[in-house]
Amino acid sequence: MAKRNINKNIKETSSVAGATRAQENEMAKSKKLNMFSLSVIASLIAICVAPLKAELPSFSLSHFKQHSNLKMDEAFFRVINELDTEVAVYWVSQWCYQCLYQQLGVVPAMSSPGQPRSEEFIVSTQHEITLQVNSTSLIQELCTVPFHFGEQGNYSLWLKNTNNSVVNCSIVTDADPVNSYIPILVAFLVFAGLGLLSALGRAILALDLVRGVLFRITGTMETERLINSELGSPGRTVMPVTDNILPPPPSPSKRLRSLDTFRGISLIIMVFVNYGGGRYWFFRHESWNGLTVADLVFPWFVFIMGTSIALSINSMLRSGSSRTSLLKKVVWRSLQLFLIGILVINPNYCQGFLSWDNLRIPGVLQRLAWSYLVVACLDLLVARGHLDILPTDAWWSSCIDVLLYWPAWIFVLLLEILWLCLTFLLPVPGCPTGYLGPGGIGDMGAYANCTGGAAGLVDRWLLGENHIYQTPSARVLYATHMPFDPEGVLGSINSIVMAFLGLQAGKIILHYRDLHSSIISRFLIWGLILGVISAVLTKCSGDQGFIPVNKNLWSLPYVTTLACFAYVLLVLVYYTIDVKKWWSGAPFFYPGMNSILVYVGHEVFEDYFPFRWRMVNTQSHAEHLTQNLVAVSCWVLISYVLYRKKIFWKI
Repeated sequence: MAKRNINKNIKETSSVAGATRAQENEMAKSKKLNMFSLSVIASLIAICVAPLKAELPSFSLSHFKQHSNLKMDEAFFRVINELDTEVAVYWVSQWCYQCLYQQLGVVPAMSSPGQPRSEEFIVSTQHEITLQVNSTSLIQELCTVPFHFGEQGNYSLWLKNTNNSVVNCSIVTDADPVNSYIPILVAFLVFAGLGLLSALGRAILALDLVRGVLFRITGTMETERLINSELGSPGRTVMPVTDNILPPPPSPSKRLRSLDTFRGISLIIMVFVNYGGGRYWFFRHESWNGLTVADLVFPWFVFIMGTSIALSINSMLRSGSSRTSLLKKVVWRSLQLFLIGILVINPNYCQGFLSWDNLRIPGVLQRLAWSYLVVACLDLLVARGHLDILPTDAWWSSCIDVLLYWPAWIFVLLLEILWLCLTFLLPVPGCPTGYLGPGGIGDMGAYANCTGGAAGLVDRWLLGENHIYQTPSARVLYATHMPFDPEGVLGSINSIVMAFLGLQAGKIILHYRDLHSSIISRFLIWGLILGVISAVLTKCSGDQGFIPVNKNLWSLPYVTTLACFAYVLLVLVYYTIDVKKWWSGAPFFYPGMNSILVYVGHEVFEDYFPFRWRMVNTQSHAEHLTQNLVAVSCWVLISYVLYRKKIFWKI
């Protein structure tokens, strides 16, 4: 390398036209100095590297060059072969259940003693992977190495023969990975600091001395407005405001802030993960079985919608509305939700009017519309307008919130039986009956075209292959190539069950109004019952149970598990907000009051500033996380401004 640089300098110097003699002499001196300097540097490098040549070929420069070109969730990996046989390297993710090994590459045999051969690869760092090294000539496994690579790290796998002819496979870390979770810690500290400052500000404003000063400076009305601002006052009672999906709850005196806060928590997390979640794998939907943060929020939104249905229908029946008029409103609102999902939340509208050839028919709002329609119609059939005349001393009064609505429970149980029959008994051509796997390389590649089993078949038959989701989450980990829609037809049955379980929470609130201990105890009992059902069906495992927890299928344990979590979370927000009044629900309360507007708005304006901008480094978790958190914060601020202006979008 030193000689090439020297020759290059000589050629460049000799090609200078019109140089004076003095300049030439000076350049000649400079050349000699450069030659001397480069010679010294080359000698030092040779002295330093010479002792290492027998063990480590000179790979370090290419290591650091490759390290700088890595993307998010990637690591640089080199396989160094000191064996006299060619080897093939395979890998499989530990997160991939019963998956085939996939070939990473082939490394040639050592060319001569002391001259190993190597190949370079890029590997994923999201989950632990298992590496398998096989001899291509003998067709046998040489070794298996489980390892969790770190993001942006450099690693080498050395293949050597030991004295007893056993292959030694060892992974060496050449360059330490980066800690990609630091941005999450920083973001948490920033928002926690803002929360503490807000709490401190409220405490200061509540002091009598500060109140007196503000009274003198700004006047009584302005001071009261400042002190009792919705940014901080946990004890303020808010008069009923029309919900964005349903009319107000039944209480004539106040609105349960915990319900809007619960809805807002679900919505804010949903917006965050839809915007990317900082490109962290646990803020994306699970590939198949299991749960991530992104898998929690949609069922919670469906759950709290069911709770709102119970409260709203009871309120309207108490006000004198007829069931026929309410049925018309329910049908019209469901149709509006469905049309918004089809016409507005449509990624193909830029390709022409709806692009009917490949328009996706299922979707989040479409499923909300379907669940709302069925559960609201059920409640209209069985709801009681005047609960205060019901007996409280009968033997069955402790189960009154269930027994009064037994026809609806029978209907929901029949729906669930229908889901079980279709899922486990419907024949699927080329696939085993009752198959719940992802297809692709899962199940050792035996059912590559069976993604989702009966659920996928029903969607392709009813909707057509071009009108369902083309890039399901199973594509990345399980290498599936079949379209599959997580908001498909069969899953909609269980979303109805989820909304109905939320409806049951509303019935509890109605029947035990102002009896906080009764409401909380029943919420916890329901959470326990649903948790036990989930434990039995899944055998407390991710993949080994009778039915797995699966968001793509909206399986029965997925519904019972998320409903269990919903009841527990509802207990927490209900107790802290509506019982003890320790928390006002801010800032989640505001988007919860305008949920449809926030959801539709975040989808429509996703690619516009300030929700998205051109990033300096698109392969940085920190920049993605910053952008996504700023976007979510903007929607919280927008919903707060709309709340202060008394602007609510209802359908």
